[in-house]
Amino acid sequence: MNKCFCLALLVGGVLNGLAQSYPTAARLEGEYYVTAYARHYNVPVRFVRAIVEQESSWRPCPVSPKGAAGLMQLMPVTAARLGVQDRCNMSENVSGGVRHLAWLARKFSGDLRLAAAAYLAGEEVIARRGLLYRNREVVAYVSRIGKSYPYQFAEDSGTLSTALRSRTIR
Repeated sequence: MNKCFCLALLVGGVLNGLAQSYPTAARLEGEYYVTAYARHYNVPVRFVRAIVEQESSWRPCPVSPKGAAGLMQLMPVTAARLGVQDRCNMSENVSGGVRHLAWLARKFSGDLRLAAAAYLAGEEVIARRGLLYRNREVVAYVSRIGKSYPYQFAEDSGTLSTALRSRTIR
């Protein structure tokens, strides 16, 4: 039996549904940090998983043409602001990315659509324009997050508030 498959079975509820896809060791590590930090910072686990899926497809340290790096694709300035010294260190990257998402979700009163848009485009432009910001890339990104979010397998016990549990992103 595949070692990753056995590990996924041992981890249990946190990785519900992933055992069938035979995740790599890096994916399992990423899932662990995503779940742990999302719960710690009270961000929906499924939301963070959807962001990671869009940002890096669970690759541990891709670097984008614009300079974003790591599982959550942190830009150098954002990483520095969050105290992330090594953007390719999965724990640091996910911790910083989830803290940033938690801050954005609070800034936008729990509206995860705006938090996702701001994660991609920056909080200043989204704060000024909100959902009226019609950049094609941002609209497509938020739409992909909204479609992926309900289908993520991890438990969604970490939330910003009870009100957020009933909120959906479109």
